[in-house]
Amino acid sequence: MEPHLRAKGTNFYTIGLSYKKADAAIRGHFSVSDEAREAILKEAKEDGVEALLVTSTCNRTELHGFAQHPFQLIKLLCEHTHGTVEEFEKVAYVHKNSKAVAHLFRVGTGLDSQILGDFEIISQLKTSFKASKKIEITNPFLERLVNAVIQASKRIKNETEISSGATSVSFASVQYILRNVKNISDKNILLFGTGKIGRNTCENLVKHTKNDHIVLINRTKDKAERIAGKFNLVVKDYANIQSEIKESDILIVATGAQNPTISKQLIHSEKPLLILDLSIPKNVSDDVTELSNVTLIHLDHLSKMTDDTLERRKQYIPQAEGIIEEVKLEFDSWLETRKFAPTIKALKKKLTTLKEAEINLQRKKYTDFDEEQADIISSRIIQKITNHFANHLKDEETSADESIELIQKVFQLQNK
Repeated sequence: MEPHLRAKGTNFYTIGLSYKKADAAIRGHFSVSDEAREAILKEAKEDGVEALLVTSTCNRTELHGFAQHPFQLIKLLCEHTHGTVEEFEKVAYVHKNSKAVAHLFRVGTGLDSQILGDFEIISQLKTSFKASKKIEITNPFLERLVNAVIQASKRIKNETEISSGATSVSFASVQYILRNVKNISDKNILLFGTGKIGRNTCENLVKHTKNDHIVLINRTKDKAERIAGKFNLVVKDYANIQSEIKESDILIVATGAQNPTISKQLIHSEKPLLILDLSIPKNVSDDVTELSNVTLIHLDHLSKMTDDTLERRKQYIPQAEGIIEEVKLEFDSWLETRKFAPTIKALKKKLTTLKEAEINLQRKKYTDFDEEQADIISSRIIQKITNHFANHLKDEETSADESIELIQKVFQLQNK
């Protein structure tokens, strides 16, 4: 990435952590709420950061932006989350310029997802970019990059089968239930919370279990009722949670809170209870496992369920990488063009000034001078000359920096 596209002394960095090195608890410490994202973007803008993208999902939290030093971004993240710099450094990664660009392509196209080919990240990237645009902390580089990643993701989805076969955390959780619970259609299922993964799990459950008595509880009842209407579920008050858990065979927790919402105190049943915690950070306290009738399964266990579908998806990785390379080449060549565009513009301006001076002179000299024709011919010649220079600068054999310097010297250009 070239210096012309960024403020003096800055580079494009990605700083972040993901499921690869950070467990659910650590990821929870660094999870960024919508309010925190806004606060990070606003503070970054005040600090003079030129463009910044903040993404946070249950599998990763990342900041992509221009900084003089990556610590500037790390500090912003730690100030607005529960994580500390020491914790971050143990599990973090930092990428710079072209490596940061390549990383964003892999993340945005599902190649770096915990479940290969999971395309949920793209809608999250779009939301993140919208948030940056709202605070006016973007630049042409970041906008073009995000659009290129979205384009690569669309092509991979359409041209390969990397996301074929249903596999996502919600699907994995339903598979887990189907494999481990007999007579599932007769069981009492309670869904607590309306987080996205919980809603998807619910949809999958309704589809695959033929169970028509799933109960939904959410702290805000109207939200629960909206979702229940869509899936034909029964809604109960949050105040009844204890008695509803007592009735349940399966409890799915999708509350998305910062602290546990379910603990041992709420469980008063003797019969076997399977609890699936689909929240980051964990929303079910570990103390529930002290009860012999309780089995607790967390999102991280489900994500490790690599079924045949995932194995099959792996064969499409090279094809997906090929598509990324193509789109990345287009992005790189756009970057190159941006690099010498100011010089070509300044050259055109200089030649036009020479043309206008010459036409003025000829007009005074000759009474029957055809100004319009002279203007057309000289404009076409200028266009051809600038095209030659542009093609020369685009040529991979050319050292663009040296050529730009030479053009600026010869034509005495002030390329501003």
